[in-house]
Amino acid sequence: MYDNFAYIYDRLMNDVDYSNLAGYIESIFRRYDLKPGLVLDLGCGTGSLCIELSKKGYEMIGIDLSLDMLACARQKALECEEDILFLNQDITNFELYGTVGAVVSLMDTINYITNKRSLERTFKLVKNYLDPGGIFIFDINTAYKFENVLADNVFYDIGDDVSYIWKNAYNRKSKICRFDLTFFVREGGLYRKFDEVHSERCYSIDELKEMIAASGLDVLDVFDDKTFNAPKKNSERVFFICRKGIDEGRGE
Repeated sequence: MYDNFAYIYDRLMNDVDYSNLAGYIESIFRRYDLKPGLVLDLGCGTGSLCIELSKKGYEMIGIDLSLDMLACARQKALECEEDILFLNQDITNFELYGTVGAVVSLMDTINYITNKRSLERTFKLVKNYLDPGGIFIFDINTAYKFENVLADNVFYDIGDDVSYIWKNAYNRKSKICRFDLTFFVREGGLYRKFDEVHSERCYSIDELKEMIAASGLDVLDVFDDKTFNAPKKNSERVFFICRKGIDEGRGE
């Protein structure tokens, strides 16, 4: 996964305002009176959010499993003259040499962890590597989005250089949504076709709250997409704000 996808990812995500997203993350830091010097981005992809937060003065670490994604991220950071540490690790089993002031994991990275035990391990690792009082921010695609927007729908986009067909299959019993994507990428006068298969799992807000509590983190708030408002019934994306206890040290 991502071997070919990495190199067209940014084109497909050109509707995401990463500068605005970084501003929202910074507003969360202010809201909870946190001034993290070092921030970890789990599932950093091609590094767009890392770069925007780095521009705001935060020291960044980005972790991703895809070497191709990280190659794109390193090149972009170099071009922007931002000094960011990118690590090739599995976010469900990552390791750092010390703790960080904040952890972020956005663009439904958490939904991509389809195994519940793996997600529980991720939450425990986040707690382990957070400074006491540190904050963990992540977002998810909601149950409403899986059931009413993604579901079994087909999406497509026809561009001059890249076109794609995106077909979904959502299993309401397993809560797994399979994304079958076919891309046509222009190379000279021809188009190269390649396929990708991705999967996400639908987690309810209450289910995630229980898993986070089991990890030892505290859920401070759950907000509707890039706001400080409570989620609505038709919210498609929500943000979780979690914190490690001030009196807690690093686990084993």
